[in-house]
Amino acid sequence: MTSQVSSPAEQADEAVVGEQRKPAGTKDVRRLDRVIIRFAGDSGDGMQLTGDRFTSETATFGNDLSTLPNFPAEIRAPAGTLPGVSSFQLHFADHDILTPGDAPNVLVAMNPAALKANIADLPRGAEIIVNTDEFTKRAMQKVGYPASPLEDGSLDGYSLHPVPLTTLTVEALKEFDLSRKEAERSKNMFALGLLSWMYHRPTAGTERFLKTKFARKPEIMKANLAAFHAGWNFGETTEDFAVSYEVAPAATAFPTGTYRNISGNLALSYGLITASRQADLPLFLGSYPITPASDILHELSRHKNFGVRTFQAEDEIAGIGAALGAAFGGSLAVTTTSGPGVALKSETIGLAVSLELPLLVIDIQRGGPSTGLPTKTEQADLLQAMFGRNGEAPVPIVAPKTPGDCFDAAVEAARIALAYRTPVMLLSDGYLANGSEPWRIPDIDELPDLTVQFTQGPNHTLDDGTEVFWPYKRDPQTLARPWAIPGTPGLEHRIGGIEKQDGTGNISYDPANHDFMVRTRQAKIDGIDVPDIEVDDPHEAHTLVLGWGSTYGPITAAVRRLRAAGESIAQAHLRHLNPFPRNLGTVVKRYDKVVIPEMNLGQLATLIRAKYLVDAHSYNQVNGMPFKAEQLATALKEAIDG
Repeated sequence: MTSQVSSPAEQADEAVVGEQRKPAGTKDVRRLDRVIIRFAGDSGDGMQLTGDRFTSETATFGNDLSTLPNFPAEIRAPAGTLPGVSSFQLHFADHDILTPGDAPNVLVAMNPAALKANIADLPRGAEIIVNTDEFTKRAMQKVGYPASPLEDGSLDGYSLHPVPLTTLTVEALKEFDLSRKEAERSKNMFALGLLSWMYHRPTAGTERFLKTKFARKPEIMKANLAAFHAGWNFGETTEDFAVSYEVAPAATAFPTGTYRNISGNLALSYGLITASRQADLPLFLGSYPITPASDILHELSRHKNFGVRTFQAEDEIAGIGAALGAAFGGSLAVTTTSGPGVALKSETIGLAVSLELPLLVIDIQRGGPSTGLPTKTEQADLLQAMFGRNGEAPVPIVAPKTPGDCFDAAVEAARIALAYRTPVMLLSDGYLANGSEPWRIPDIDELPDLTVQFTQGPNHTLDDGTEVFWPYKRDPQTLARPWAIPGTPGLEHRIGGIEKQDGTGNISYDPANHDFMVRTRQAKIDGIDVPDIEVDDPHEAHTLVLGWGSTYGPITAAVRRLRAAGESIAQAHLRHLNPFPRNLGTVVKRYDKVVIPEMNLGQLATLIRAKYLVDAHSYNQVNGMPFKAEQLATALKEAIDG
C-alpha cells in the first residue's frame, strides 16, 4: 500500500497522548495523536496476520508507524501456555515516531496466557479486550491463575472489555457450511474488525487481501469476510464501546513522495535486486533456511523476472560455497543466514577474502550462543563479523538502522563489495527484519551507478614485451584486483585458498610475500571510502550517545525525551563498522563521556576503547527484546549527571 505525504516536521517521538471529543451519532469520537496496540494470543490464533493487516491499513491511511512482532522461540509450544504466546505490537501516530512504543495503550488478549504474559507491560488505565470464552478453569490453571482475573478485582486499574469473541464469531458464521472448529479460526478477523472500527481504519485493503488469500476456498473467504464485518458491526452497536478513536495521518512527518509499509527483510530483498540492476549483474542467492533470515530467500525466489536466481542449499556451507562460485562466475553473489550460520560459513568467508571476490554475507542476528533464541533479537555478532575467521582476514561491515534503511544498507554493501572486490558483512537483526515502517520509494535517478567493468584482455607487460593477465594486479586507488570471468580467452588464472604471489596469483610460500599480501588486503579494507559520521549536537553537549544498527530508534527517542526535558546530549550513529569513519576518533575524543547502548555485552564499546583509547561506557541489554525509550532515557540521564 502506498500513500502521499508532504514536507517534514520533526516532533517528539514519545508525545503525550492528547484527546479531543466530538460527537459521531450516538457515540463519541476522541482524537488521539498516537496509539500503541498489542495483539496477543496462541501461535495458532493468527496474531501476526491480524497485526500485519491492521498495520497495512494504518499505512494506507497515512500514519507514521513502527511494529514489533514477537514470536515464541518454540516451534509449537503447547496451546494456552506462556511459552506459546505470540504477540504483535503496533505504534502509530500523526507525527514522526521511531519505536514500537514502550507500553501498549490497548491489549487484545485472546486467552489467559496472553493476558498473563503481557499485563506487566500495560500502564494503569490501559484498555484490555479479552476473549472471555477462553477463560475456562482449566485454561486459567494452566498459567497459574487461582481465580479468574476478570472477576477477582486484579484488573480494576484498567479499562476492561470482556468480549466473547469465539461465541460471537461462531454465531456470525452459523449460515456457512463450517464446523465449529473451522468457524472459531476466524475469531482473529472478528477482533480485527472490532479494532478497525475502534480506530477508524480503512477496510478495503483487508477485504481485498482475504479475497485473494482464500480465492481457491470461497467458503473460507466468505466466512472470514463475514467475521471481519461482524467485528466492525459489534463495535458500532455494543454499549461496551461507547467511544471510538481517530489518529490523523502524519501529513507533516515525511518528505514528499510515494510511501509504502515495508519490513526490514523485504527492504533488504528489494535493495539486493536494485543493486544487481544498478550493477547490470545477475543476482545469485545461495542460502540455507534459518530464522530470522529465511524471508529474504522466500522473497527473492519470487523475482526471477529481474534476473534473480535462488538456490536453497542442503546446509550453510553449501549455500556460501555456491554463492562464492557465482561471484567467480560474474554474479552479484549473496548468502543469507543468522549467527550460527555465520560460524559455519567462516572458512568460506576466509576463502573469499583470499580470492578477493565480491560477496555479500547477510547476517540477520538473533539471540545466541549456539541455537540460542531463534525468534528473539540481539546484536551480538559484531565481534564475530570483525574477527571470526582464521588468519588476518579483514571484512567490511555495514549495519542498517531501521527497517526501511535495510534497502540502502544492501545497496551500500553491494557498492563496497563490487568496487573493492571483497566479501562484505551486513549486520541486520530480528527486530529490524520483522519490524516495519513507512518507506519512501526512491526515484531511479537517486540510485548509485554500480556498473562493473570485467577485464577483457591482458593487463601487464613482462620485461620481454609479452602481454599477460595478472589476476592480482591492483587498481592503485582501491587496491581491488581485476575481475575476469572464467572462459574469457587469454585470461586463465589460478584460484584457491593457498597464499598468492603478488601480481601473478601463483601459489607462494615466501614469507616476505605473505607479509606483503596480508598488509595489502588490510590496507584495501582500511582505504574503503565511507562517509564521515554525522553528529547531532545542537547545544554543544558534554555527553555523546553512540550507537549502531537497530538501537537507532530507541536511542533517538530517548534523546528527544531528554532534550524536551531541557537536557543537553549529543547523538551519533554508525552505519560502517569496518572501516570506521575517518573522523570517528576525533568525534569520540571531543566529549567528556561517551555512552554506547548495545544489545550485547559491550562489543562496539570494546572496539572503540581499543582503537581510540576512549573510556566509553557500555549500557547493555541481552533479553531478546529491543531497548525501551524510557529505559534508555533514564540511563542516559544518569550518565549526564554522573
